[in-house]
Amino acid sequence: MQGVLTAALGRVLRLDPAPRLTVAGRTDAGVHASGQVAHADLPRAVWEALPGRSDAPPAAALVRRLAGVLPPDVRVHGARPAPPGFDARFGALRRRYAYRVCDDPAGVPPLRRFDVLHHRRPLDAAAMDLAAGSLVGLREFAAFCRPREGASTVRTLLAYSWRRDEDGLLVADVQADAFCHSMVRALVGAVLAVGDGRRDVDWPRVVQDAAVRDPAVAVVGPQGLTLEEVVYPADDALAARAREARAVRTLP
Repeated sequence: MQGVLTAALGRVLRLDPAPRLTVAGRTDAGVHASGQVAHADLPRAVWEALPGRSDAPPAAALVRRLAGVLPPDVRVHGARPAPPGFDARFGALRRRYAYRVCDDPAGVPPLRRFDVLHHRRPLDAAAMDLAAGSLVGLREFAAFCRPREGASTVRTLLAYSWRRDEDGLLVADVQADAFCHSMVRALVGAVLAVGDGRRDVDWPRVVQDAAVRDPAVAVVGPQGLTLEEVVYPADDALAARAREARAVRTLP
């Protein structure tokens, strides 16, 4: 998505090279985003020239032009000048993901085949929710993260819960200040093993406390995962939040 949107911006703004785009959360191939946020630095003259001969404001003109060049699976819903100190990546207070799973023996409903994972065994939503809740807090998440040299795997998992929605799908709500690579998909894989009875409810917490990547934790497929919301502080706290987020996370 980032590359596609960057190229589209360069085209509609007639800038070469295209402006550098910073996104709130990089997603693996196959992962969806309905609440992604991004920023790009533009010359003021380029922004003000967007309406051309129309009387549309620059933001509306940009959204309309992007809709004309983007592929059908990428859409920009709004644009505006960013407040001072805004950084789409480091300014975020939390990111909220959803992961959707179908355990119906018949399989995933055809209209949901692109955003729902099929699990072949029946799942216990209550057991999954209990196991997920035990992982919440400021913790070491090395057991659920792909290691990267020099990078911390300490994160604050703000919320992790499971429920069954009105269509019978199991839906995870996963929120954190930031995520490591593949962290959400590993957290889901660990709890699915509880839901279908292969592991006890306390197993994900035991894995977490071991603080090493466990090959018994499956990293589930990307198709069920959607970045749904990115939350930022008030404008006057943006710069401070960005400084805090850039600092290396450690446990107290």
